[in-house]
Amino acid sequence: MHGCGGVGLSAVQIAVAVGARVVAIDTSSGALGLALELGAEHAVDGATDVPAAVAGLTGGGAHLSLDALGAPLTCANSIRSLRPRGRHVQVGLLPPESGRAEVPMERVIALELQVLGSHGMAAHAYPELLELIAVGRLDPGRLVTRELTLGEAGAAIGEVGRSPGIAVVTSF
Repeated sequence: MHGCGGVGLSAVQIAVAVGARVVAIDTSSGALGLALELGAEHAVDGATDVPAAVAGLTGGGAHLSLDALGAPLTCANSIRSLRPRGRHVQVGLLPPESGRAEVPMERVIALELQVLGSHGMAAHAYPELLELIAVGRLDPGRLVTRELTLGEAGAAIGEVGRSPGIAVVTSF
């Protein structure tokens, strides 16, 4: 899991709930700590050699790697972290000002990798997700680390990504 912001942490929790072994990757120690609390088995500092770390922790690379951040480096690292026939899912948007991601196509072809893009979960899958919540295997409330007033919301938008977890407006 590359990027442990709101989307990445949500994906960590869902993956753990369905039995996946998760390696969380981020440059924030706070975000990595929260990922471990949510059930990730390992936390990797994104400033290190991420593909080598993932290969070592997984015995040769991940079966599935999700880039929830959307930076050229996290996209490339996600693909380079895969084992043969692995799947890369790009969820984080790659904004034009960040530069183009260099997809290592030689690796994609040589290892028969799948590269997928996603806007998020399809509506037909909601019942299965909601069932995980109903039976207690998934607790989205654990992602909430800050409660804000409506008056604090504007300033909080400028702080997105600086504190681990999700902020929620609870007082209007």
